[in-house]
Amino acid sequence: MAAPAAPPAPAQEPAQPQAPPAQAQTPAPADRDYSQSANLMGTVIRVTVAGATKPQAGPAIDAAFAEIKRLEELLSEWIPTSEISRINAAAGEDAVSVSGETIDVIEAANAISRWSAGAFDLSWAALRGMYLFQPGNQTVPELSAVRARLKLIDYRRIQVDVEAGTVKLAKEGMVLGTGGIAKGYALDKAADVLRKAGFPNFMIFGGGQIELSGTRHGRPWRVGIQHPRMNDYFGFVEAQDGSVATAGDYEHSFVKDGKRWHHIIDTKTGLPVPHTASVTVVADSGLAADAIDTAIFILGAKRALKLMKTAPFPAEAVIVDSDMRIHMTPGMEKRLVMRAQLTDGKLPMPPSQ
Repeated sequence: MAAPAAPPAPAQEPAQPQAPPAQAQTPAPADRDYSQSANLMGTVIRVTVAGATKPQAGPAIDAAFAEIKRLEELLSEWIPTSEISRINAAAGEDAVSVSGETIDVIEAANAISRWSAGAFDLSWAALRGMYLFQPGNQTVPELSAVRARLKLIDYRRIQVDVEAGTVKLAKEGMVLGTGGIAKGYALDKAADVLRKAGFPNFMIFGGGQIELSGTRHGRPWRVGIQHPRMNDYFGFVEAQDGSVATAGDYEHSFVKDGKRWHHIIDTKTGLPVPHTASVTVVADSGLAADAIDTAIFILGAKRALKLMKTAPFPAEAVIVDSDMRIHMTPGMEKRLVMRAQLTDGKLPMPPSQ
């Protein structure tokens, strides 16, 4: 291991995109919305502004997309020049000077890791590439190879020095993966751009997560919750602010020899979580919803429901276990409107399953 070098001076905070103020134009009809999409953070991000036209909302949406792109370049481990990639490259060696935003995301992630006893852990990415889910290239690794990498997963070895503005991975071979939190954080910041531009009523959708603000034509936004085994929604929640995020075993998955293999890995075993089918979380922020749904998925319904009262960020959740039984926090019981008819507390299944 190389001797630690003195960390460089903290980098200047990146300039943040600013949306131009909303200009006075012919009002849009009250029942019209304007939507625009972009490919960012490995998914399609779609922004819908209620009661607006393209000339009115288009520039603000462009600025929101620019903000997401800026944060992707800062926080994505897939971009070699990102701050997360620089931290990964220096694992076991040097502390790396990073922006306050990267510090904020890692500190929030570590708080959720402590709360969930490591169920959520940014250093899970030591396992990346072992499981492959692409059609025609589906791979299940040897368990011995997986276990060899588990020793590299430990959020307690992600060393953050807030005053110095540095992050260090204590062990060579450790890797951070921000896929379970960075998108939520980026949606929060994009929402700030839209509000500052004078648009309080909007929805941002991106890869299983929705950020909401205000109303749609005078009514709260309505968000459907997908059935894990059917192409349908089993219920919905209404919200005016905050974020709704879902983690499901039906995304990035395949079935082999009667067993479902999916991308949500228990970092204690290195295997896909067997006891949960989906988790939907409603929280005040995208960052919280994005990370907490993963933690709950791995913890399982029984453990998670006990812990929710002490979560570092306020949140409510509905959990579908592997038997299709529904579990909810008290707050979610009051908010969730069921569309499916439950039998003994379980969702209906398609005839072939």
